Amino acid sequence: MKTIHFYRSESGACPVEDFLDSLSGEQAQKVTWVLQLIEDLEVIPSQYFKKLVNTDDLWEVRIQAGNNIFRLLGFLEGKQMVILNHAFQKKTQKTPAKEILIAEARKKEYLKRRK
Repeated sequence: MKTIHFYRSESGACPVEDFLDSLSGEQAQKVTWVLQLIEDLEVIPSQYFKKLVNTDDLWEVRIQAGNNIFRLLGFLEGKQMVILNHAFQKKTQKTPAKEILIAEARKKEYLKRRK
């Protein structure tokens, strides 16, 4: 069982909340359902939560709502806490490198502030 937290920048901005606010009600409902699954299940199917290869230990929450594919990127803090720090609508087969770079930069910034 995991606990999900959303990253906040030093200025207090929350990019994941901003992204969720831009979704339709139905899309946001599907995202919320997947996040609840991640928090509730001991073993999470990789269809919904998967480690990204060739990254700085990033994980992705995978959501499909109709023809739309959404990804929320983040990292684990300890074994039970997931910090989600970036979200986007996926339009290509591979996760774009620029999206990974944003998530990695936010992870570094978050960990630096935690010290």
